[in-house]
Amino acid sequence: MKRELTALIGLTVIAGVASVSAQDQDPTPPAWAYPTNPPALAGGGAQATTPAPDTTPLHLPGTNLTFTRAQIRNGFGPSDWRPETHPKMPEVVANGRQPDVRACALCHYPNGQGRPENGPVAGLPAAYIIQQLKDFKSGARKSSEPRMGPPAAMVRLAQAMTPEEMATSAAYFASFPYQKWIRVVETTTVPKTRVAGSMWVPAEGTEPIGSRIVEVPEDTARTALRDPISGFVAYVPPGTLARGESLVMTGAGKTTACGICHGNDLRGLGPVPPIAGRAASYLMRQLFDFKHGARAGAWSPLMKSVVANLDENDMMALAAYAAAQAP
Repeated sequence: MKRELTALIGLTVIAGVASVSAQDQDPTPPAWAYPTNPPALAGGGAQATTPAPDTTPLHLPGTNLTFTRAQIRNGFGPSDWRPETHPKMPEVVANGRQPDVRACALCHYPNGQGRPENGPVAGLPAAYIIQQLKDFKSGARKSSEPRMGPPAAMVRLAQAMTPEEMATSAAYFASFPYQKWIRVVETTTVPKTRVAGSMWVPAEGTEPIGSRIVEVPEDTARTALRDPISGFVAYVPPGTLARGESLVMTGAGKTTACGICHGNDLRGLGPVPPIAGRAASYLMRQLFDFKHGARAGAWSPLMKSVVANLDENDMMALAAYAAAQAP
């Protein structure tokens, strides 16, 4: 593995990435890529009461299973609506380990598809997953937006995980492929959005897209119940995909062609992860985090020079084009 990484570093240098001395871009993370939950409503005090658990049985199309909202949100045994979509889960994935290690399946889903606010982990190389957990644990990987909940939660979880739990969860998610999950659409007008559960969801009305990616559930109600086969749509400004294709395929004089390290089809190469078909806003965050030093783990030098001369519109175009490709 060390030989592969050394070779990849050499390829990055040989590819002639533009000088890292370019003027630094604004280190403020774009709010559209880093959703943060609104502050909890004020109130409570002596009159506050805890509502009774909601025991209403909930349903999803295509399955006879039912779960309550409490079961769906249970961090130590979340709902598994579609057991036919994944192998048997190991304990750390299905139930975690109380009190500090929540089940991986809660956020990443039992089939590893995840949601835009966290990482889609199905089909990633096991060695890559383990390294990211180690980087979270050491503090080498964090978020450029410290208020964003999921990355902060990963730091806490990784700090509590044992090496065996890391290896077990990594082997599980690496054992089956990631499925098509994101639909990318170029448009000038998008739904207005609000943040719910660290994720953008449609609100009433529409507005101009401006210069951003708007990534929302295809079916908000199903996503709220954590349906692992109900995906997302990423709206992007017109012309974004053509610009992204140029950057991905040739570097457009600003960066290295992505295929050198991630494979010509962007489906990964050795321990380097696949990026085809992954959430556009997630990919944008990773590019921004590499550029501004929030991701500084063992493999981060492979990306540091690649993103050095990219501005936010470049990164947005790269992320959108990669998300639009078949995984």
